[in-house]
Amino acid sequence: MASIFLKIVAGEIPCYKIAEDEKHLAFLDVFPLVKGHVLVIPKQEVDYYFDLDDDAITALNLFAKKVAIAIKKAVPCIRVGVAVIGLEVPHVHIHLVPLNQMGDINFSNPKQKFSPEEMTKIAESIQQYL
Repeated sequence: MASIFLKIVAGEIPCYKIAEDEKHLAFLDVFPLVKGHVLVIPKQEVDYYFDLDDDAITALNLFAKKVAIAIKKAVPCIRVGVAVIGLEVPHVHIHLVPLNQMGDINFSNPKQKFSPEEMTKIAESIQQYL
């Protein structure tokens, strides 16, 4: 059964797309920890990060780096944190989280809610730096 992320890749479920190439997709987390929280995924469905081969893991991280640089320019933050947890969706994904304090990347925190208009504006502000 396809994960929710494969359905996003296929266009069956909409997303607030940040960036895309032939092998990767970055989009806003719809349950963000903070404003500008982005998920970066390989389009190939692989459940566990360390099951990616060396070329795939390198390419995914280089793609994520470009997105993180754009996030840092678009969203007021000290830096962009990175987390790979992989328990909630059986598809590799990297969390890019704008950080102003350590607690910003605490996944136990309540999730933020932004209107569709705010999400679109956040996505567009990050896209302009890619």
